[in-house]
Amino acid sequence: MTGHLVFRLYAPMASWGEAAVGEARPTATYPGRGAILGLIGAALGIRRDDDEGQLRLRQSLGIAVKQRSPGWLLRDYHTVQVPPSQSKVNYRSRREELSVPKDALNTILSSRDYRCDGLWVVALRLMPDAVWTLDELKSALERPRFTLYLGRKACPLAAPLTPAIVEADHWRGALDHGFDSATDPERTWLPLIGNEAQDLRLLRLPGQVLYAWEGEADALDGNADMAESSETWDEPLHRRRWQFGARLEHRRIESVEGQS
Repeated sequence: MTGHLVFRLYAPMASWGEAAVGEARPTATYPGRGAILGLIGAALGIRRDDDEGQLRLRQSLGIAVKQRSPGWLLRDYHTVQVPPSQSKVNYRSRREELSVPKDALNTILSSRDYRCDGLWVVALRLMPDAVWTLDELKSALERPRFTLYLGRKACPLAAPLTPAIVEADHWRGALDHGFDSATDPERTWLPLIGNEAQDLRLLRLPGQVLYAWEGEADALDGNADMAESSETWDEPLHRRRWQFGARLEHRRIESVEGQS
């Protein structure tokens, strides 16, 4: 049995950034490795310019995700004023960008995507080079050093993370903690409003669940069947430069009994 730290993510809006080209800022349907490491780093108080701390964090954790609901897509349309590009001119803040003469500012059109009312479960596993224990990570999530949000500062949490340490042989045993449809204890994980039937209806939980994990293709539950594998460019290499590398991720979609 291996120890895992398991917690949920729920908010009215979340933004799981993908590769952005031009003025479009798309979002994935579930959090990638970079987003989760960023959340843990904020809880631990690791700053983005702390290169050594970011490296230790990246080398410490293995990650898997269970998407209970991808939420609904919201596209936010923006017009943004920006100064003209000039060689050897760097702007360190938004205030500096807007300090140029008004007639020199240009306007660009952009769109930013969000996932509304999504619900995800995250499982963390310590790697051989880990410098934190699961108990230390759990305490950090319960009392974070920096404010936690889901992708953007405009996406605050809407329910407690409810971190728990779970012993399991595979990723699935940890990810299904609190979501076992046979005994229906997922009520303890959902952000309840008061009436369980109403809660499930408002969240619009789909009849399918998605698992995404690292490691071997059979690391989810010992079975590599039906696993889709591909390269994902969400391994944070340098936070200050926003550099990301590729990693191998496996995914599987399954039906949930009794829901549609």
